[in-house]
Amino acid sequence: MTTWFRTYYEDEDLWLYFEVDGEDWATRQVEVRRQDSRPVTAASLEEVLHLRDHADLAAMFSYERRFGVLAEGPMEGWQDQPEAAEISSEEFDRVWAEARQVLGDSG
Repeated sequence: MTTWFRTYYEDEDLWLYFEVDGEDWATRQVEVRRQDSRPVTAASLEEVLHLRDHADLAAMFSYERRFGVLAEGPMEGWQDQPEAAEISSEEFDRVWAEARQVLGDSG
């Protein structure tokens, strides 16, 4: 079962938005600076796996510079993080679309 949630990372002043699969692994992730609401990450597991399997390291580095790095490992315990809340898929998709537009998604 897919779950969508957000937490706040105080050290970096970031809102973190996650879409996680039934095993609690991030499938998509968005990070937005709280100060100015500017997205800094909008990474997708599907895209990362595609690059890993079909491209070279330069393509992966280019992706990471543009869209950031996806969290690795299960996201267990997110409910205990600051300001954690489950969100709707629609809210996540809105944040995702805005982040991808700002970060220059051409597709």
